[in-house]
Amino acid sequence: MSRELLRRPRFAPFFWTQALGAFNDNLFKNALLLLMTFVVIEQRGWDTGIVNNLAAGLFILPFLLFSAWGGLLADRLDKQRLIVRLKWLELATMSVAAGALIFEAWELLLALLFMMGTQSALFGPVKYAILPQHLKPDELVSGNAWVELGTFLAILIGTLAAAALMALGGELARWALSASLVSLSLLGVMAAGKIPPAPSASPGPVPWRPLSGSIAVMREGLSNRRLRWALLGISAFWFLGASYLTQLPAYARDIVHGAEGATSALLAAFAIGIGLGSLACERVSRGRLETGLVPFGALIIFAGGLDLALRPALAEAQMATPLIELLGIAGFWRMWVDLGVIGFGGGLYIVPLYTLLQIRSPEDHRARMIAANNVLNALLMVLSAGAGILVLGVMGRDIPDFLLLLSLISGLIAVVCMLRDPRPFLRLNIFILIHLMYRLHLKGRWRIPAEGAALVVCNHVSFMDALILGGASPRPLRFLMDAEIYHSPWLKWFFRIAGAIPVDSSRKDPAGVRRSLEEVGKALREGEVVMIFPEGKLTRDGEVGRFRRGLELILARDPVPVIPMALGGLWGSWFSHGGGPAFAKFPRRLRGRVELCVGRTFDPVGTKAVELEEAVRDLHRKATRLARSR
Repeated sequence: MSRELLRRPRFAPFFWTQALGAFNDNLFKNALLLLMTFVVIEQRGWDTGIVNNLAAGLFILPFLLFSAWGGLLADRLDKQRLIVRLKWLELATMSVAAGALIFEAWELLLALLFMMGTQSALFGPVKYAILPQHLKPDELVSGNAWVELGTFLAILIGTLAAAALMALGGELARWALSASLVSLSLLGVMAAGKIPPAPSASPGPVPWRPLSGSIAVMREGLSNRRLRWALLGISAFWFLGASYLTQLPAYARDIVHGAEGATSALLAAFAIGIGLGSLACERVSRGRLETGLVPFGALIIFAGGLDLALRPALAEAQMATPLIELLGIAGFWRMWVDLGVIGFGGGLYIVPLYTLLQIRSPEDHRARMIAANNVLNALLMVLSAGAGILVLGVMGRDIPDFLLLLSLISGLIAVVCMLRDPRPFLRLNIFILIHLMYRLHLKGRWRIPAEGAALVVCNHVSFMDALILGGASPRPLRFLMDAEIYHSPWLKWFFRIAGAIPVDSSRKDPAGVRRSLEEVGKALREGEVVMIFPEGKLTRDGEVGRFRRGLELILARDPVPVIPMALGGLWGSWFSHGGGPAFAKFPRRLRGRVELCVGRTFDPVGTKAVELEEAVRDLHRKATRLARSR
């Protein structure tokens, strides 16, 4: 993950503002939970179940009531000024909380949970809506990865800090907690003041419509076909995450047989996994949106969750075994790794979805779409609590059964994602395969546009060319290929999923050529990227051949930007005709060096095939030289 962003004034202050806020939220919530459980309930004789559920409800309720209003505020006001005001609200809330702690005003502390929930609900939309204004398009994935990493590490540190402060006991614990809450809020106000301005794209009045506004933004978000699946996917993550985290204390007690430290250790595994998954997402994406990581992440959650559900209780541990003793038990480490794997899959899964939501939301409605997401998240988190009550309470099943259900749900999510849009997932798997087979180096990949139609032209060296280009491209490619190969009985399903367009020579099937060109035109008009090999056949001498006239026919019908590319290092490989016919010679090397060079984009108006041919020749010479020099 690029650490450069953390040194940029346009990102670093915001990062620390949101991280400090998440830390303070969780410090307050967890400390209050410990106080209620071990101090207040004994003093007042309150019911544990009622108090804990009341606390959870007081924090969640504002997300249902005020998220939509927060989205409207973020769309109509300067986002930096709104963040500063919200941090002042946090400071005021924590100052009152500090007084309530010192004077043991427990009812007031519960009411302040509602205020903290309100501040978080109003901050949520602006938190993600401000990023596209301050970050470049190729920095969004990295920015979101840092935000997710910072958030979950802040949750972990806040949870551990709450336990550490409460361990001080009595009045000392309350004073230490009060000072921490106010100090963190002050640091947040200072960091927020350094965030650059982020003016509204549609300034105007902000009507007060909390409940009706929530219903309206939900309807608007879910009716938007481009956003619906991102909203549902993010909310599914929070359903799973809330379910796992809610059951951690009971799992640590009944299956791990551990003391309080076991819950913190398992939570640490989950948070570290989220951070590593976010890091891996940024590394694989290389600044571009990789939606193929979403089903990949869901599959990893499924695998980790399945293994966790099937783990038997630790026979070596007795009830309330200290953490130091658990660390010597192999079975505990297996559980720890499983939760880390679940978190890792979550990081891969959630970062692309948040980036997708930011990119596809209209600028003047972006915060409201994120608010719709927050409302839906809150509903799914409430649903997760209901699912836990139904399975564990009404149905009388045990925790491993519930974890198995969660694993199956994540597997179902992966299948739905792959069936709905298989090409990004297929492209990602091809990307992994290609990097296992070759030492692939890319030059100029950023020239492929993040959105919109484009035509890619490349030299044709080997039978692996289409796979290499498809795996290297940040977007799924539609590519023309020989009809005879396309209709191979064993591979046709693969080519169909990959979006290949079969084409035959005009002498064999003139009507088929017209159909192929119509399919290419349709793909371009729908904003896709189409790749062709204008030579029409594999090279026999390793050089770039003459381009055929079909290229100019395509551009005449659908003038779109043209991106020339060239491959170097594949001539002489088993899949090429170098040194003998392809597949008819013994492979001479493993993980050969391959260079892919992307040239400047050509305007379609007035561009001739001969100009593109010369551009590809120049790129081919450069790619060949680079492949030989590495």
